[in-house]
Amino acid sequence: MEKIWAGVTSGQTDSAADSFNSSAAFDRRMYRQDILGSVAHARMLGDRGIITAGEAEILESGLTEILAELESGALAVDTSCEDIHSFVERELTARTGDVGRKLHTARSRNDQVAQDLRLYLIGEIDSVSGLLGELVAAVTDRAEEHKADIMPGYTHLQRAQPVTFGHSLMAYAFMFLRDMDRLAGCRARTNVSPIGSCALAGTTYGTDRRSEAAGLGFDGVCENSIDGVSDRDFCVELAAALSIVMMHLSRFSEELILWSSWEFRFIKLSDAYTTGSSIMPQKKNPDMAELCRGKTGRVYGDLMALLTVMKGLPLAYNKDMQEDKEAVFDACDTVRACLGIFTGMVRTLTPLPGNMREAAGRGFINATDYADYLVGKGLPFRTAYKLAGQTVALCMKEGFVLETLPLEKYRSLCPLADGDVYAAVDLDACVSRRVSDGGTSVASVEAQIAAARKKLAAFTAAVDL
Repeated sequence: MEKIWAGVTSGQTDSAADSFNSSAAFDRRMYRQDILGSVAHARMLGDRGIITAGEAEILESGLTEILAELESGALAVDTSCEDIHSFVERELTARTGDVGRKLHTARSRNDQVAQDLRLYLIGEIDSVSGLLGELVAAVTDRAEEHKADIMPGYTHLQRAQPVTFGHSLMAYAFMFLRDMDRLAGCRARTNVSPIGSCALAGTTYGTDRRSEAAGLGFDGVCENSIDGVSDRDFCVELAAALSIVMMHLSRFSEELILWSSWEFRFIKLSDAYTTGSSIMPQKKNPDMAELCRGKTGRVYGDLMALLTVMKGLPLAYNKDMQEDKEAVFDACDTVRACLGIFTGMVRTLTPLPGNMREAAGRGFINATDYADYLVGKGLPFRTAYKLAGQTVALCMKEGFVLETLPLEKYRSLCPLADGDVYAAVDLDACVSRRVSDGGTSVASVEAQIAAARKKLAAFTAAVDL
C-alpha cells in the first residue's frame, strides 16, 4: 500500500515497521472527529477560493458518505492503514479521484491529529462530567435521606467525634463537584484549534483559521503554530484531573469496603455490586468497590506515561507523541466505567443507622463536648481538655461511658460538673449544636445539600448552553 508521504523515499517500509508505526488500531475511534474536521477544512478551502466551490462540495459529499457508512457498519476502518487520517484520505480519493487529493491542501497530519484529539477529548470531558453529575446527585439524595443518622466520625481511623451519615456523604459530593470544576477548566483550555498550524510553521495559503475553528465549535485557535502541533498539555491536564477523580473514588471505595465489613456493619452493599467466594460460602465481597480502588493505579499510570513521553521532546512534533492516545483514551474509558458502577452502588446500598448509632455510643466521641461544657463553666480550654481526658480514663477503668458516669464521679475530678452535664454529652445534642457552616448538624447538612445542588445545576446549565 502506497504511503501518503511517499516521495523523497520510496514509501516501502518493512512489514514489521509498518505494524509498529501504525496507530489505526486505536486512533480509529476518532473517525468522526477526523471526518468532521475535514468537512470544515474543505468548506474553508472553498470559501477562501483555494479550491473551487464545486470541489469543496464534492469533498464534503464524499466525506459525509464515508461517515454515514462507518456509523452504519457498511464500511470498516482498515487497520492496515497507518492511521485513521490515512484511511479516510485513501477512501475519499478512491471515490473522488484527484479532487480527494486536494483535501490536504494547507494542512498537515500534525495539526490534523492534534485537532482530532482535542475534539474527541472535549466529548470525553463532557461525558465524564455528566457521569460525575449523576454521582453527585446520587450522593446528595442519599445524604438527604440520612442527614440525621448519627455515626462515629474518624481521624487516624480512630473514633473521633459524632457526625451524621449524611454529613460524611456530603464530603464526597463536594470532592466530585471540584472534579467537575477542574474538568470545566480543562475543557476550556482544550477547546482551541491547532488547525492551520500545518507541520509547524503555518502555511503560505490564504486560509481562515478562525472561521474553520468556529465551524467545529472551538472557542479560538492556538496562537503559535509550533505550540499548536507540539502541545499535549491538554492530554496531561485531563489525565491529571481524571487521576484526582479516581483518587476520590478510591477513598470512597475504601470507606464503603470498611463500612460494609462485619467489623463496622454501617451499610450493606447490594448483591448487584458484590460477588461471592469460590470456597467460603458465607462471603459477600465488595469487588466493584475494590476494582474501582485498584483501577486508580491504572489511571495514575496513564498520567505518568504522558508526562514521561512529553518531558524530553524538542519542538515541534515528534513521533513519540503518537503514544499520547492510548494513555489518555484508557484513562477516559476507565474513569467512565468506574463512575457508572459507583453511581449504581451508591443508589442501591442500604445504610444501617442502628449499627452506626451503637458504634457512636462507644469510643468517647463526645469527650470534646465535655471539654467545651467545662469551658462554659469558666475553665480555660487546656485545663478543660486535661480534665476531660482524665474523666475518660476514669470511665474506661470503671466500665462507664460519659453518658452513664455517675455525677459524683464527675465531681470527684471537677466540682464544676453539674446535672446539666448529661445534656452536654448527649450524642444528639452534640450533633445538633454543631451549626457552623459545613458542620454536622441537620441544618448545616441541609445547607450543604442545597449548595451542592445549586453548583450542580450551574454546571448542568453551562453544559446545556
